[in-house]
Amino acid sequence: MNTKGFSTIILAAGKGTRMKSSLPKVLHRIGGKSMLQHVIDAAEDAGATQNIVVVGFGRDKVETAIGNTARIVVQQEQLGTGHAVLQAEPLITKNDTVMILCGDTPLLTAKILKNFYESHINTGAQASVLTAVMPDPAGYGRIIRNFNGEFKKIVEHKDASISEKAITEVNTGIYCFNAASLFPALHQVGHDNAQGEYYLPDVLEILQKENEKINAIAADNYESTLGINSREQLAHAEKILHHRKNHQLMNSGVTIMDPDTTYIDSTVVIGQDTVIYPSTWLQGNCIIGANCEIGPCSRFSDTVIKDGAIISFTYAHDCEIGANATVGPYVHLRPHTKIAANVHIGNFVEVKNSNVGTGTKLPHLSYIGDSDIGSGVNMGCGCITVNYDGKNKHRTTIEDNAFIGCNSNMVAPVKIGKNSYVGAGSTITKDVPDGSLAVGRARQTNIEKWHDKRN
Repeated sequence: MNTKGFSTIILAAGKGTRMKSSLPKVLHRIGGKSMLQHVIDAAEDAGATQNIVVVGFGRDKVETAIGNTARIVVQQEQLGTGHAVLQAEPLITKNDTVMILCGDTPLLTAKILKNFYESHINTGAQASVLTAVMPDPAGYGRIIRNFNGEFKKIVEHKDASISEKAITEVNTGIYCFNAASLFPALHQVGHDNAQGEYYLPDVLEILQKENEKINAIAADNYESTLGINSREQLAHAEKILHHRKNHQLMNSGVTIMDPDTTYIDSTVVIGQDTVIYPSTWLQGNCIIGANCEIGPCSRFSDTVIKDGAIISFTYAHDCEIGANATVGPYVHLRPHTKIAANVHIGNFVEVKNSNVGTGTKLPHLSYIGDSDIGSGVNMGCGCITVNYDGKNKHRTTIEDNAFIGCNSNMVAPVKIGKNSYVGAGSTITKDVPDGSLAVGRARQTNIEKWHDKRN
């Protein structure tokens, strides 16, 4: 018997009709990842040596989504859970321990799966069932135990007596098997039922008839075993994941001022003594340093924020913000933007695909697109880098310590040299040499008595 790890077979072939979606159910996202990816990651963290995903509906989308994190087998016809598991038989060796998981259980934790596997091994069972005590067990198969507390059978809800329906310990649909027992038993499972399907739980009855030991192991937290079948259940699970993540972060030294209005994906990393203000979303692969102040009313996706940054009322995605930068309010930082340390970005500024150097100031009402801005630059109010000529995008370069007057337009491609100045209200179409003053505006003309002519 393999006691150093296990293989998983993750059932992900169903459509999930109650989701009312063209997307395979297991690919609906929760806490920054698909439901299926949560299951794969939990299994890997628990010690799985290989993960095998059984796909059917939307197989191409599922394969693309999980990439190389698992092996794929195809269930051409959805003929039940037992039939789905059989599709993975060629990838399993006789000495494997096999854990059967469901791709729509994103709340599973590595701790629960590791404990389940170890209990299966330690009890010497040929098959183990993960159970949970549900506050409302309606719809679940009930776990029936004998007077010694040992597993006796599973009774489906529709077949349960009144006394059996009062039992709150249920079958979660998660199993551990010794492969040497699993597949021979699976080949004996019939499909003489209303749905004409091959049911995995029938394996337990077959093994019992062969006097093999079956174990039932209760999870310490029923919420972690919940399956997702509807949008409402998805929202409930998302809330549980956010609560877990917020609890974990606060225990590690992060201040979350209002956990009920703070939404942090499971993939986000935050340093000690950072404060998260209310109504803040942190999504994807965000990495936030220590001693930052983030929010309120802000959203960050796949963004790196260095130590000491203070950012409020900001939407940033696929970008990097340097140490001790101050950003906001009402700022949009778009993809491929790198903001260096000690930069100040004030209200109503948008930066896109640009590099902004140390200590530079973009105080307010500016658009910076496709630009490389050096250190110590001051951009006056209302400045624009004009990056699009109607067909192509071009870059603007503004070198160290340049001073750009208010309401100026830099028409790319153009370079503003070091220590140079641009007069307020200028439209710059030519490179400006180092240390020069550029003024690009028409001479003012006053037309007297214009009011009389207009009338």
